[in-house]
Amino acid sequence: MQKPYIVGITGGSASGKTTFLNKLLSSFSPEHISLISQDNYYKPREYQTKDQNGVINFDLPSCIDDDAYAEDVRKVSQGETVYRTEYTFNNPGVVPRQLEFKPAPIVVVEGIFVFYFEEVAKLMDLKVYIDAKEYIKLQRRITRDRIERGYDLDDVLYRYTNHVAPTYEKYIKPYKHDADIIVPNNNQFEKGLQVLTTFLNSKIQP
Repeated sequence: MQKPYIVGITGGSASGKTTFLNKLLSSFSPEHISLISQDNYYKPREYQTKDQNGVINFDLPSCIDDDAYAEDVRKVSQGETVYRTEYTFNNPGVVPRQLEFKPAPIVVVEGIFVFYFEEVAKLMDLKVYIDAKEYIKLQRRITRDRIERGYDLDDVLYRYTNHVAPTYEKYIKPYKHDADIIVPNNNQFEKGLQVLTTFLNSKIQP
């Protein structure tokens, strides 16, 4: 089997990473692409940091078990299959699945800190940054958190102002210029997706 080509994808919260990822994954057959998401490496709630008002800040690098994440990415890059229990964001109505991360010609590692975590970043062959204007990200965040997660507007704005925005400025935005490809996503990302898909297809051996 060919050595997996590791693609890192990052961007600020609500920049549209999930939508972009879903489109990217659907452009390949399952045996040609694999996804290892940072979202499944959050530490248990009791190990999370609270802010000065006692609100858990899930937007810090310390929230993620980066050692385990890097180790699993390394194993997959070396041809091993990795198993991990799905992280359900403390949703009591969701039964966690047992996830299987298989080696593939293309392996995508995704999350807001994947460029920041040095041990993960150095495994990447290509870095992709999804970019969007700040007001657009805020609008998307409000819509997502109110509709999908049931947060009220005050809670959404509090977390965005005190957690999300400072994290973006300190841990995400500075790594934008490390990216090999920057995909603007204020309105649509189809051209960027097409460029990336065409390039990655060239990395799949016949």
